[in-house]
Amino acid sequence: MKAAIFKSIHTAPGWFLQIEDVPRPQLEAGHVLLRVVACGVCRTDLHIVEGDLPAVRPQLIPGHQIVGEVVEGATAELPLGTRVGVSWMGGVDGDCWYCHHGMENLCDKPTFTGYTVDGGYAEYVLVRTDFTFPLPAGLDDVHVAPLLCAGIIGFRSLRVAGVEHGERVGLFGFGSSASLAITILQSWKCEVYVVTRGESHRNLAVSLGATWVGKEDEKPPVALDRAVTFAPSGKVVVSALASLRKGGVVAINAIHLDHMPIFDYDKLLWGERQIRSVANMTRQDARDFLTIAQTLNIHPQVTLFPLNDANKALLAVKEETEHGSAVIVP
Repeated sequence: MKAAIFKSIHTAPGWFLQIEDVPRPQLEAGHVLLRVVACGVCRTDLHIVEGDLPAVRPQLIPGHQIVGEVVEGATAELPLGTRVGVSWMGGVDGDCWYCHHGMENLCDKPTFTGYTVDGGYAEYVLVRTDFTFPLPAGLDDVHVAPLLCAGIIGFRSLRVAGVEHGERVGLFGFGSSASLAITILQSWKCEVYVVTRGESHRNLAVSLGATWVGKEDEKPPVALDRAVTFAPSGKVVVSALASLRKGGVVAINAIHLDHMPIFDYDKLLWGERQIRSVANMTRQDARDFLTIAQTLNIHPQVTLFPLNDANKALLAVKEETEHGSAVIVP
């Protein structure tokens, strides 16, 4: 099969990935082989290939927002041809304290798709059967792909922030994940305040009906009940914290954060304001979000890239030049 390969020791010009012919994965017990029909490009993929996340394998196929069809390893629940989604969480041990207490997203020995195991920047991918999600018919291949991480993790971020119906919620950064979360917030009758760099992202927020939109150095005109930060920047976390009412919550939706700058405790954290991190997602998060996505007809803007242009897709995410979410179509 053809695949886009990241080699952690590769430093030659041409950027991150090499398109190569490699052996198709061999079926293993408890797994299904999927023919990849689409794979969304996530900022976490960028963190992996840029070295923000430590390399765990010398060679890797990235990609964890996978839409595929079952071609081998079919079961009664997943017959041949079934269309399924695969996300960042590719497996858990099922035995640790966290798995036994409904917190599999914090598993001590997790598997991460496109990081600890090969992912979907390829024509085929081998995945654990119990970490696939049959996809609703109303969500087509290329538009459901970005929902499988950006959408799910954005939804979990709203849960971690404790968002309640009718609240004032700030979204700090407005990439793929935030642009999907705003539809859910609007269905919950929330006021949405967006702070983001980049004119195109501000324009998108306006077009999606945000209550207020400001530049990265601007502060929302009201005190917020909740905020979610999507940029991998501690400075943005502090900006969100400064926008909260007493008792408000900031949820950090970033698998990598550069650093947390020093901030004034008395002015920013005092008053039972809280900072919470968002770590991965659970299978129940995925099921719940996909149901909501179908009900609300969440239909993200996408820009398509052939597999040969996987580097261009990553670069579009890095430079924030993509219109909506970048999706690779093998």
